[in-house]
Amino acid sequence: MVGSSSIEWTEATWNPVTGCNKVSDGCKHCYAERMAKRLHAMGNRRYKNGFNVTLHHDLIDAPKKWIKPRKIFVNSMSDLFHEQVPSEFIGQVFKTMNETPQHSYQVLTKRPERILELSCELNFTPNIWVGTSVENDKAKGRIDQLKMVPAHIRFLSCEPLLGPLNELNLKGIHWVIVGGESGPGARSMEADWVRTIRDQCSEQNVAFFFKQWGGVQKHRYGRELDDKTYDEYPVNTLAN
Repeated sequence: MVGSSSIEWTEATWNPVTGCNKVSDGCKHCYAERMAKRLHAMGNRRYKNGFNVTLHHDLIDAPKKWIKPRKIFVNSMSDLFHEQVPSEFIGQVFKTMNETPQHSYQVLTKRPERILELSCELNFTPNIWVGTSVENDKAKGRIDQLKMVPAHIRFLSCEPLLGPLNELNLKGIHWVIVGGESGPGARSMEADWVRTIRDQCSEQNVAFFFKQWGGVQKHRYGRELDDKTYDEYPVNTLAN
């Protein structure tokens, strides 16, 4: 559960935890759940529990073996801050990230409230980027919670984008990723929703990354917005 990734905004994935459960609208067609079921059916030992939360202690030190610097998406198949993941285990994952400053770690969660609960116990070194998913207006409350996390880089993942996100206050946010839903049952995304977020990022000096239009066959629609590809990344400096 470690290796290179085809996800556009990262270079590798590291999954010391697998499995999760649905908590908001963006979870409806979870790609990780779909993949976990397939891997379970194939007899993959990491998914003997299906999509139930499972800790993989033997993978905690895996990034220490990677000498070449990489951008690493932490737990693409789970949520590190799921309530079933013990705080001691989260601390061990953070220790590995602290001890491998050559890598940039992208930690994405739908549970920023738990990061806040544990923030005094964790060391947010500059190579740890912390983000939260904001798929529609109902999830905007996560932004304020994320802003209180003492990470050097904080980011939003607006994927799948399920509705307009107007009047975003991005002070304290350094990066915004936008993408449409893909795979079976993919819900549509309107171009104006994406443009509005792009323009708000531009006005507030926040890096903007457009990942994909999505769809059942996402490769057919690409990732250009108004004939341009947006691949911006945050500057790794101290947080605002």
